[in-house]
Amino acid sequence: MKLSQSTKILCFVCLTLFCFSTAIAQTLEQQIDEYLKAEYKANEPGVSFLIAKDGKPIYQKAFGMANLELNVPMATTNVFEIGSITKQFTAVAILMLEEQGKLKVEDDITKYIPDYPTQGKKITIHQLLNHTSGIKSYTSMASFMKNARTDMSPKELIDVFKNEPMDFDPGEQFLYNNSGYILLGYIIEVVSGETYADFIQKHIFDTLGMTSSSYGSMTNIVPNRASGYSESENGYQNAEYLSLTLPYAAGSIMSTTSDLLTWQKALNNYTLIKKASYEKAIHGSTLNNGEHITYGYGLGEENINGSTSIQHGGGIFGYTTMGIYFPQEKIFVSGLTNCDCKNITGVTTAIAAMAIGKPFPNKKDAIKLSETDAKKWVGTYQFEGNVVRYVTFENGQLFSQREGSTKLEIYPMSKTNFIFDGGNTSYEFSESNGKKQAKFTNNGTSIIGNEIDKAPPVEKETVTLSPEVLSQYTGKYELAPGMVMDVTIKENQIFVQLTGQPQFEIFAEKADTFFLKVVVAQLVFDRNTEGKVTGVTLNQGGRQMPAKKIE
Repeated sequence: MKLSQSTKILCFVCLTLFCFSTAIAQTLEQQIDEYLKAEYKANEPGVSFLIAKDGKPIYQKAFGMANLELNVPMATTNVFEIGSITKQFTAVAILMLEEQGKLKVEDDITKYIPDYPTQGKKITIHQLLNHTSGIKSYTSMASFMKNARTDMSPKELIDVFKNEPMDFDPGEQFLYNNSGYILLGYIIEVVSGETYADFIQKHIFDTLGMTSSSYGSMTNIVPNRASGYSESENGYQNAEYLSLTLPYAAGSIMSTTSDLLTWQKALNNYTLIKKASYEKAIHGSTLNNGEHITYGYGLGEENINGSTSIQHGGGIFGYTTMGIYFPQEKIFVSGLTNCDCKNITGVTTAIAAMAIGKPFPNKKDAIKLSETDAKKWVGTYQFEGNVVRYVTFENGQLFSQREGSTKLEIYPMSKTNFIFDGGNTSYEFSESNGKKQAKFTNNGTSIIGNEIDKAPPVEKETVTLSPEVLSQYTGKYELAPGMVMDVTIKENQIFVQLTGQPQFEIFAEKADTFFLKVVVAQLVFDRNTEGKVTGVTLNQGGRQMPAKKIE
């Protein structure tokens, strides 16, 4: 067939645009490859990563290892425990039942759980969904780790926290709360007549063709399951065992990046719930006083470099996960890792910014400032909520330290703009009429701080103790039932790790007295008359919490 001249020109233009688009994609692919390879080494726990545009994958790769013991590389087909990403499935299940006329989110929870002790308060399904119920989160209770290996029915799990004092009156505050989603799972069972696992499988996974997704199990054979890991002072270790009956409707689903894309497309296309229901889930909600919060129903609305995103992450023993969707750009980004030590939220956010063409700056691009220009912004800045941040200058480098937290370097991108490592958090300094101001931005959301007259905290002096002395402190100390502090040493450094928490280095002020730099806290070790270490007292927030040495 002979082509006209205009058709030939059009074909050439289309071919040129295609080549240009492909070149951009290859550049983005190279950037992401470089970023992920730096974060996930070939011989360490890894990541499965996916980026989709208009519902179609434009990037899908895996890095690192799925199983360290068998030396199995990670693949994009690997299955992960997705932790709290489960919450959006639970929320949609509730909205499906609401559309069927079987419940209303404004309903009092006692309509479905008549014997639940609400302590004279009205608690609604809506308040369970958006974490404003005030109910105590069972994962913050000391008994959680004690019960981690115990299979429980939903009613048995509810019994663990139902009589705990409430943190606040319903609707007064937002406080992330796993107990609320346990109750939601049980309400789904009461209303539907099916188990939560069966409901999710039948009405979501089977309906959408999510063939690699399931309600998690530690005993069932799960094809392509990536093994979960934690990190200790001696390297990586298998994650602690957790019965997946405990996360239940708050965090027990397993899935893949491909299946999560299928799920996101179903949300975008209103396959399972109507647009009005989905809008309730994604646009946040309000407290009793009318204050807007960005959390809706199992999803939060956030800003990344000026672009609206809908997102949620997850963390569970051995795994961390993150999913971000940009409605305007129609881009979905998902990262799943098999180590609870990996900051997948920061990684996914940084790559998501690349994918929408709004990358965060990199500290490699930092400029050199004169000492005079750098010292200009030294000071103490107060932000809303009485948050105080200190900007200090040491050894030719500016540092930022939030009150009660650790000190971090900040890198100059100009005379007034400084970024933290990772690029998604920054300062923009300014001065007017002799008064300094700092705009602090995290993931595109900014707050303004004004300089105040307050001196930065004095850095405590440390002493060096011999390995022989440090070894006397090692062991396990019981702070509360199921809550243990594990003290270890490595290469003449001493560390403490609280059950279910990361490991932190501690520093000696003097023999038997140590402090943490990540929080304002002190550890004072106790000795008996024979000089043997028998316990430790944690001093934090005005409280003294003794812990007996148990091994």
